[in-house]
Amino acid sequence: MASRKPSAKAKRVAAFKSELEDLGSLFEQESMRRNELDATREHARYEKSCASKMRYPTRADALEAIAACEEHGRRGLSTYKCSYCNGWHLTSHPWT
Repeated sequence: MASRKPSAKAKRVAAFKSELEDLGSLFEQESMRRNELDATREHARYEKSCASKMRYPTRADALEAIAACEEHGRRGLSTYKCSYCNGWHLTSHPWT
């Protein structure tokens, strides 16, 4: 059983509080890791959905590009408005 002396209790409380400070830094590190991971994922989404594709200023221009592709045998394309650049891109994925 632990000592009942006030000095012994103070030591136990101090040791417990020092452990809590370590947890605080642990939570801070985890928060930083998650923020970095979110930034990496967002950059990957941007690269895949916008940066690696042709950008058309209007929907009409994108539809003209689809028509040109169909003349060369490429079927099944559609267009969508990009949330990153506010331009229009082509996709082969059907919207459901």
